[in-house]
Amino acid sequence: MAAKIIGFDQNNQRISTQKLLQQIYAALDQGETEFEVLSSGHHDIGGPLWNEDGSQLKFRVKNPGQRLGSFALDGTEIVVDGSAPADAGWLLAGGEVTILGDGGDTTAHCAASGKIYVAGRVGTRSGSLMKHDPAYEPPEFWVLKNTGSFSFEFVGGGIGVVCGYGCEDLESVLGDRACVGMVGGTIYVRGNVANLSDEVWQLDLDDADRAFLKENMPLFLEKIGRPGLAEELTDFSQWKKIVAKTYEERNVRSRITMREFREQKWVEGSIFGDVVKDDYDAVGGLVNAGANRLKIPHWQDKRFGAPCQVACPSNIPTQDRINLLRQGKFEEALELVLKYSPFPASVCGEVCPNLCMDACSRRYVDKPVAMKELGQLSRDVGAPPTKPASGKKVAVIGGGPGGLSAAWQLKLLGHDVTVFEADSEVGGKLRQVIPTERLPDESLSSEIKRIKDIGIEVKVNSKVDPAMFGQIQADFDALAIASGAHNAVVIPFPGHERMVKGLDFLKQVNAGERPKVGKRVVVLGAGNAGMDVCLGAYAMGAEKVVAIDIQRPAAFKKEIDHVKALGGEVRWPVFTDKVTEEGLWTKDGELIEADDVIIAIGERPDLSFLPREWLTDRGMMDVDGCNRSVRDEKVFAIGDTVKPGLLTHAIGDGQEVAQYIDAYFAGEEIVPVQKPEMINQSCLSKELFKPRNRGKFCVSDAKDESLRCISCGTCRDCSMCLEACPEGAIRRVEKEGGSFEYVSDDDVCIGCSICAGICPCGVWAMEQVV
Repeated sequence: MAAKIIGFDQNNQRISTQKLLQQIYAALDQGETEFEVLSSGHHDIGGPLWNEDGSQLKFRVKNPGQRLGSFALDGTEIVVDGSAPADAGWLLAGGEVTILGDGGDTTAHCAASGKIYVAGRVGTRSGSLMKHDPAYEPPEFWVLKNTGSFSFEFVGGGIGVVCGYGCEDLESVLGDRACVGMVGGTIYVRGNVANLSDEVWQLDLDDADRAFLKENMPLFLEKIGRPGLAEELTDFSQWKKIVAKTYEERNVRSRITMREFREQKWVEGSIFGDVVKDDYDAVGGLVNAGANRLKIPHWQDKRFGAPCQVACPSNIPTQDRINLLRQGKFEEALELVLKYSPFPASVCGEVCPNLCMDACSRRYVDKPVAMKELGQLSRDVGAPPTKPASGKKVAVIGGGPGGLSAAWQLKLLGHDVTVFEADSEVGGKLRQVIPTERLPDESLSSEIKRIKDIGIEVKVNSKVDPAMFGQIQADFDALAIASGAHNAVVIPFPGHERMVKGLDFLKQVNAGERPKVGKRVVVLGAGNAGMDVCLGAYAMGAEKVVAIDIQRPAAFKKEIDHVKALGGEVRWPVFTDKVTEEGLWTKDGELIEADDVIIAIGERPDLSFLPREWLTDRGMMDVDGCNRSVRDEKVFAIGDTVKPGLLTHAIGDGQEVAQYIDAYFAGEEIVPVQKPEMINQSCLSKELFKPRNRGKFCVSDAKDESLRCISCGTCRDCSMCLEACPEGAIRRVEKEGGSFEYVSDDDVCIGCSICAGICPCGVWAMEQVV
């Protein structure tokens, strides 16, 4: 028998909230666990309550006031007969609140745990500031109909489900400007969504999303007394999910030009360093050796990294490769790069944006060292020898560049490797989406054959699902997840359903399916993927292609120039308002006529084969600083499964993860790989190199680049320091294994700095004596 709590006195006058709550506390002290509350706007009903034996507390409430169920704890169940005003479920801490009507403004505001079920609609700012403490289950906020404006503001975690039932005519079931400031959590929504914050992505459901809704929707409908809606609301073709952009995605900014920097950012002054003060302890001669020198030289071979090596996500030390070429050790030089990447020709030599060349010190003299041509030299070189078999088995899920990089490195380290690939052939986006005019098939096929030939087992047509993942987890000593990002991002403006996903389009082109396109095509997104889509559209028969972006195009100049050479147009900044059968309308009211609109603004990974708790709120792998799963110490992740990046980032990730797995097998502490500190340009004597004519420059033989490389930070053994030293203080010392070093004699050296000034590589550094 439930305890009856009445919000009126004997004269039928409303009592204060304090008195009503005191009735509840008194009944609770008497051992009551079930309550029927007849309220008249009394607030804070069902707040943080508990009893000594921990039994469940149940409330049935009519006509509640604000903050119903605020701070309600685990074990508290509240059912409202009818609607509830503002702040229902505020700071919910594990309890369950069911509203059999509408919820007011800020329903579920700041909810941290527990569940809130609403049988109608909710008001403004509902779901705002929801959060998730990893020590507890995330809060869940279920709404049958729609929300008011500004819903789910500043959400940091938790799950929202807005069913949109009976709201088909609404412009947006989330109201206006939903999800502003959202940094975590997942919102599932059925129905129209408009004016969504640009800080989030709206994505299609994956298998894990559908499984979550299918499992929990019947429970929600049972709670609100509407079980008959289950079939309609589990038609997942009408659902989308909203997740927050990553930190990197939110902070994409255009880089200003050097002219803009000089005109807007340059600060005059601050040219000279601090003045060195003399302590007058001793008076030296004009020229001194030994302890009286003002500066002491140090030979710092490889103390600093070359700009090309530091800029390369695959960590390739090109200065070492070129030094070997300079010494005539051609096979060693071409094999060296294979210790860092299995794709020197197809990636470094064809499709890589060559960040190494952007950083190359030689560009200050004439042109960067020709890294592409150097990479192509290694196309047909044999694989380095593998270490003796370790007896350890590693599974790599995903046969793209990141997965194959990890597999390659692990096999070289002596471990048995099996690659599970969902497609009919390995290669990932290298094979599936990059046009063959950018990446010749013979180059890619040759390097994939080299990978297979060292004994890596490849299982194609093997899409991993939860059951298969569990079996792999049990059968292998370590796992590397490198399944890439293949779920295209779509912006939910009106008419978005008319758009073609760029990734799907490129896959069809590369598979030889020849997808049909109209004569006029608009491509949303002007990154490198967008330029690939433009090339694909022209190859499929388009006559005019326009690529648009909201910011300075992220594509590299050579890719943009290629599209423009075909007659394409690249425009920015252009903000899309809607897509219609006429084409794309901008927010300025301009119509860009198009038969087809293709969107290519990024992809997200599909990790539905993993347990949900293994992922971050943004759907990425939850890893530590060594790309190791926080849920299983033998599982590591690579590339786009962790964060978006370039193909060469995935290759570098694969190389590093292989090192981590090898250390894990050896029982060693796993620590993050640290890149060397980049050498400062001021340390290099670039004036010693004769510039080539920029206009006439061409590469006839990539091996001749050994004459142009400055060898930043690595001694090229030119002996210029030895020959230039006025005191003859420097000598060359041969060491075991064929290595060498240059040594300065302190008793002879006068600290004149000529060695540091003459060294083209910046290897000699002068220590200022204090």
